[in-house]
Amino acid sequence: MAANKNQQNPRQKMINLMYVVLMAMLALNISTEVLNGFTIVDESLQKTTSNSDIMNDAIYKAFQEELKTNPKKIKANFDKATEARRISDELYRFVDSLKWAIVREADGKDADVKDIENKDDLEAASHVMLAPGTGKGEALFNAINIYRERILKMITKLDQYDIINSNLSTKVPKTTLAFGKNWQEYHFENMPVAAAVTQLSKLQSDIRYAEGEVLHALAEESGIISMGPQEAKVNNFQAFVIPNAQTLTRGSKFQAKIVMAAIDSTQRPRIFVGGRQISSNGIYETVTTHTGDFTLSGFIEMLASDSTVIRRQFTQKYTVVEPTATVSADLMNVLYAGYDNPVSVSVPGVPLNQVTMSMTGGSLSSKGNGKYVARPSTPGSEITFTVVSHANGGNQQMGQFKYKVRKLPDPTAFIDLGGGDRFKGGSLAKGQLLNLSTLSAAIDDGLLDIPFRVISFEAVFFDQMGNAIPQKSEGATFSAKQKNMFRSLSRGKRFYISHVIATGPDGIQRTLPQAMEIIVK
Repeated sequence: MAANKNQQNPRQKMINLMYVVLMAMLALNISTEVLNGFTIVDESLQKTTSNSDIMNDAIYKAFQEELKTNPKKIKANFDKATEARRISDELYRFVDSLKWAIVREADGKDADVKDIENKDDLEAASHVMLAPGTGKGEALFNAINIYRERILKMITKLDQYDIINSNLSTKVPKTTLAFGKNWQEYHFENMPVAAAVTQLSKLQSDIRYAEGEVLHALAEESGIISMGPQEAKVNNFQAFVIPNAQTLTRGSKFQAKIVMAAIDSTQRPRIFVGGRQISSNGIYETVTTHTGDFTLSGFIEMLASDSTVIRRQFTQKYTVVEPTATVSADLMNVLYAGYDNPVSVSVPGVPLNQVTMSMTGGSLSSKGNGKYVARPSTPGSEITFTVVSHANGGNQQMGQFKYKVRKLPDPTAFIDLGGGDRFKGGSLAKGQLLNLSTLSAAIDDGLLDIPFRVISFEAVFFDQMGNAIPQKSEGATFSAKQKNMFRSLSRGKRFYISHVIATGPDGIQRTLPQAMEIIVK
């Protein structure tokens, strides 16, 4: 394993300088151009962080390989490297969650941290980081301090110690702008979203830089890499395949990055796949035309310093599946017309934010995170959902799903006795009977709970001769005549509520077929 000494290169220094200049310009209230400048700096920071990730990962994998052949020599430093990676990943993920939280606060739940809409929002960062009781600024402040103390204990070189200590410092500068503010207020109070996200990206870059310094020092001490004053002397090579995905759908493109862990800047490695040399940029592509399990295999070779050829084999398995998606009605296997039916969609292997769905025969609205509300318009018809994946920059239809549309079933009439008690017939005390005011109706079957509006109903009483005496309601309210009849009822007498007319959320008026029997007790 070989790598250049992990010092701040001119590119990194230039990014840091751009960051300082942009912060100064922001203080002068320069708007759109400055905010776009932050986006440019943020993208550069992310590229630098990505490069650090690749280098750190290569060193770590070299540790793992060396551990297999010489565990006694490597074990202690391998454990230290593992701990450095663990605490770095922990803080890195926490910082990343804060970036997403700030952008979602500014742009809503469908926000994208890589495509910020409200870059000039001055409230989002303050709310996420400084809100009383919920602000994450103090937690970030404490996490940085803990990480800095732990990672600096692993640094043995004084010059790198000073750089990392400075990069991860939480001291507030003694300036007019910082007067009376703590660290989190200085960095996030009234800070535009673009600036806050860039600050957090810089922190992520500093974390990976600190982690890399520890890994380099431990690898050098373990003899995995040897660092000269001007060039890296390599004694361990490894070939790596980095695929864009290991499970793909038929018709999508499989792409893999193939690299040699030890890089000589004066030459490019030669890469062979299936006996054929591919482009020297290390990108291999092929269109997947069949489903099944496949293996990408070949070898990579380059010249060592003594002019000998070093060759390493590589293999990478991947699976191609048919385009597929899953659409499920959350409450039932059918959809009801005129009703907001909850529907879920998912595509195996594709993030939910890269999946969209459309619908025929009604309206469909997204609630985010794969959740939709479908409102079909016509009972007895058939609607079709179409699911599209936008993964890997494409637009691929993943399937169509048909559902029958039915009319909502008839509701059941009931009397609300309070406390969630729905009386649907049977014995009722006369005192409760005299206090009745309205009749209600709803579909209440344990799965659905859909209220209906009662338009009218009849209460049917019987005289001494058994003759029926119907009394009409006043809309959904028991009429004065109905209540007078209640007062004349003695214990054991019964009457019926029937001819209930109600309408539901679908707008269809219906007469309920069942009658409610009530017995006075």
